[in-house]
Amino acid sequence: MASLHTTTTASFPSIQTPRSLLTHPKPILNLSLSTTTFPSLSLKLTRPRRSAGALGARMVSTAAASYALALADVAKSNNTLDATTTDIEKIDEIFSDPQVFKFFANPTVDAERKKNLVDEIATSSSFQSHTRNFLNILVDAKRIGLVKEIAKEYEFVYNTLTDTEMAVVSSVVKLESQHLAQIAKQVQKLTGAKNVRIKTVIDPSLVAGFTVRYGNSGSKLIDMSVKKQLEEIAAQLDLGDIKLNE
Repeated sequence: MASLHTTTTASFPSIQTPRSLLTHPKPILNLSLSTTTFPSLSLKLTRPRRSAGALGARMVSTAAASYALALADVAKSNNTLDATTTDIEKIDEIFSDPQVFKFFANPTVDAERKKNLVDEIATSSSFQSHTRNFLNILVDAKRIGLVKEIAKEYEFVYNTLTDTEMAVVSSVVKLESQHLAQIAKQVQKLTGAKNVRIKTVIDPSLVAGFTVRYGNSGSKLIDMSVKKQLEEIAAQLDLGDIKLNE
């Protein structure tokens, strides 16, 4: 029987803007990149549920896709795909902070200051060593501005390698783990995926209930929200758009 994994990944409430953006930087650290190399982009995907053609169409010749493949190659060889995915999710959340992203994208900030901040982030977030080194490689290559795009591409590679369906569950309040497990099981039935991973999002506009997005770029939707029911009632009564308090 296919295994099922439910993981809530969207919330990182403890992450705060690193102190290095608010104070004078620490003395320069000598960060060695020799422990991890990214020698090739020839990652072989074995028996993916999605066709190789679909992967090829997605993985066009972009820098973000190439870096994502290289990182997945290292993670796969180290048997740390899951742990690296957790790192990437945290990185995506951290770089969603405009202050953090602006700092790293600023070409006038020297590389050593950026590496100091990488070290602080990696230490506080308990990153894998190759994840820390990967961020430093992006700094040296002046590609750190692509980090959020790389995170999206890495997620696609991970899902393909592990036959995983990603589902985004939006609700007004945090759902209990058993409810998320039931949702994941239903998504598994609909998609035939070996694994299902859940990301949770809080959306007060739904009033009550929840929605589930899955499939390529969230193209499929299960809408169990009160907002939808109210809109359907309004349409049936020809009341026009109901403006809900958000």
